[in-house]
Amino acid sequence: MTQTDLSRAAGPQSGARVAPVDEILPAGRMSLLAAQHVLVMYTGAIAVPFIIGSALNLTQAQVAFLIQADLITCGLATLIQTVGFWRFGVRMPLMQGITFAAISPVIAIGSNPAILAGGPNAGLQAIYGAVIAAGLFAILMAPLGRYIVRAFPPVVVGAVLTVMGLSLLPVAIQYAAGGFVPDAGRPAYIGLAFLVLAAIVLLNVFGRGFIKNISVFLGLIIGVILAALMGMLDFSAVKDAAPIAVVTPFHFGMPTFHLIPILTMCLVVAITWVESIGDTIVVGEMVGKPATERTISDLLRADGLSTMLGGIMNSFPYTAFSENVALVNITGVRSRWTVALAGGFLIVLGLSPVLATAIASLPKPVVGGAGFVMFGTLVVVGIKTLQKIDFETSFNNFMVVGLSVSMAMITIVKPDFFQFMPDWSQVVFHSPVIMGALTAISMNAALNGLKGHTGIVAAH
Repeated sequence: MTQTDLSRAAGPQSGARVAPVDEILPAGRMSLLAAQHVLVMYTGAIAVPFIIGSALNLTQAQVAFLIQADLITCGLATLIQTVGFWRFGVRMPLMQGITFAAISPVIAIGSNPAILAGGPNAGLQAIYGAVIAAGLFAILMAPLGRYIVRAFPPVVVGAVLTVMGLSLLPVAIQYAAGGFVPDAGRPAYIGLAFLVLAAIVLLNVFGRGFIKNISVFLGLIIGVILAALMGMLDFSAVKDAAPIAVVTPFHFGMPTFHLIPILTMCLVVAITWVESIGDTIVVGEMVGKPATERTISDLLRADGLSTMLGGIMNSFPYTAFSENVALVNITGVRSRWTVALAGGFLIVLGLSPVLATAIASLPKPVVGGAGFVMFGTLVVVGIKTLQKIDFETSFNNFMVVGLSVSMAMITIVKPDFFQFMPDWSQVVFHSPVIMGALTAISMNAALNGLKGHTGIVAAH
């Protein structure tokens, strides 16, 4: 396709100047800007499959496969959202990635003893069945999404984001101690984790512009170098990895469909709508293309298709990455084709088992040090969202947030607290995010009613 063809695809020009959102930049500049988008979201993109795979005790090769699948599906999801077809895609510069909201529920589904009794891959098969069903749910509900998000006003979103960060911090702590190894807790492991943390903090404090934007990515690189110097680096699996390999659908077997996991994943997808809609409203203002009811429906329909694709391609639910929304504002580049090219780069990266295996081989303390920043920041984003809430005149909001955090902490502190409940319900009771979200939604509906709005920007 020539540049002229792309310009035509971007929309009718009729002699007028092309709108910034449809502008096609010179190839060299567009490639650099697209690469920057990839770098900004890369750490967040690979963190989710890495954390899920490690928590489910998958092999290094399986974790590498999940990372490959994620990168390819991230790219495809980005193309669906930015380029679009028919009523799928918002056609704005929105980078897509796996939502952090999926981590805790996915781990709960994949580690449920009742599901695991079905075979060695039964947990993953149930996860992917739930993801596919949730994607279909999103497509069917897309026309009503703008109404459903009223169940997620700032008091609910803030509580859920706070719970999400709190639920993930134990993972970072476990990794910082060395992971699930016999000598976990060695001073060398903990020291390495805190050196990575210090590097990221210093890069954020003293870095400027692009350096600051990729501080977590640079912190991981510094951690790998330090791990090598400390004799903790083991990339032996990389030499056996193929240079190029195509990710095949249903790699872990055909998906299975269980009611509670499906309902759980549908709730996760509904939570991500708040972020997707918020990001679309903000980006629409940036690029001079205000979000409309049709825009919101097209956005959510594309999110649903991408999530279905995630389940088929051995990945998880997808949503817009707020980090890249900030980058659009920083660079001033409004072109959706730049972000579409970034999606293409992700697909190319996903074809490399060598790269995926190298990422899967990262020492756990390095990931743990970065996790302190990523997950701790998520808690703060939740608290920041809660600043919009009226706590002075409404005690109801205290109840919504307080009980949401309390119910989530039960599962974080004592995972077997609800062991007397039926096996089929453990997916819910083992997930702090779902426990916190259900509590926040139900308490808010009972005490405040459904008076929320959709103009909220949340984080992963």
